[in-house]
Amino acid sequence: MKLKTQILNTIGIGIAIFLISANSFGNSNNNRDILKFQNKKKLISSNLSVKDTATFAAGCFWCVEAQFKELKGVRSVTSGFTGGQVANPTYIQVSAGYTGHAEACNIIYDPAVISYDELLEAFFVAHDPTQLNRQGNDIGTQYRSAIFYHNENQKKLAEYYIKKLNGEKAYPRKIVTTVQPYEVFYKAEDYHQDYYANNRSQPYCQRVIQPELEKFRKVFKDKLKD
Repeated sequence: MKLKTQILNTIGIGIAIFLISANSFGNSNNNRDILKFQNKKKLISSNLSVKDTATFAAGCFWCVEAQFKELKGVRSVTSGFTGGQVANPTYIQVSAGYTGHAEACNIIYDPAVISYDELLEAFFVAHDPTQLNRQGNDIGTQYRSAIFYHNENQKKLAEYYIKKLNGEKAYPRKIVTTVQPYEVFYKAEDYHQDYYANNRSQPYCQRVIQPELEKFRKVFKDKLKD
């Protein structure tokens, strides 16, 4: 828990800067008008169904999907494959380790509710980013740690936090997470979607996903959906 607290404190820097800037408006005589304008913007944003996408690889996508679906502002999570060379790969092909693809999740979220900074915070807590081409007993390049950015801002934030976490030695080992451009995402077979929700009695769900999900819930208890 001490390690995760340190990670949260580091990732929280970007969010804190935003909050401090927002609070500085309190010194303005036009504070009330500004708040009205901000609330109006939020209402407009909600009506326009503003959304954005984050794509993360952090080991088995069953576990990643189950964790990120818990967060407020996350509208949907799709399990699939990305980062490789084979078009329209199957789960069996990716599992063999010859496609170059990683198991990954496309996360559709509302930036008015949860920021990309906060999603990165969850990413670095949800798995061990210091393990090269594996997560626990899941071994192979398909289980690598990777961030697939959709724009330059996502790239800069990902690289910044990796450098910051490494510099502060938040982990006992160096982070090996790769940061690369998002190109194409292939949705996995239907039975992989909502896997944990549909297969909670399976041994893998009980022994691997459930303990990780419980730890994730404790860390992000204030950011979970009702």
